[in-house]
Amino acid sequence: AYKIIEEDDLKFPLIYGEGKKARVMATIGVTRGLGDHDLKVHDSNIYIKPFLSSSPEVRVYDLLQYEHGPDDVLILATDGLWDVLLNEEVAEAVTNFLPNCDPDDPHRYTLAAQDLVMRARGVLKDRGWRISNDRLGSGDDISVYVIPLIHGNKQS
Repeated sequence: AYKIIEEDDLKFPLIYGEGKKARVMATIGVTRGLGDHDLKVHDSNIYIKPFLSSSPEVRVYDLLQYEHGPDDVLILATDGLWDVLLNEEVAEAVTNFLPNCDPDDPHRYTLAAQDLVMRARGVLKDRGWRISNDRLGSGDDISVYVIPLIHGNKQS
């Protein structure tokens, strides 16, 4: 079902909260919204379904179309990473990390993934887990895969 969002629908921010506690219309986490067709905002008659989409964004990347170096990677991670780090921050971290590893080390991609997990978790301070600029660190599960693309250069 589609709906045009009107002024009356926006009684409070669409995304409310910070980090793991962020909720769509202060009610439900976005990843929990699939299939909850009859879910309403707490204490209201506003349905949440029009604010969520079960259609993922899909992009196809043809590995054989490009030549890849040993530092060209795909980052596959759970929302525990993406809730607290921007795409650009993740790219910069990996771009700075991999050149400092031995290119022949088979564990370099695992080490890069572990580095990203630690960046997303942050450090424990008096006000909880914090990352750079005193932003809230992830309180969610964090799974990260750093997948080298260089093997896509070879046709099977």
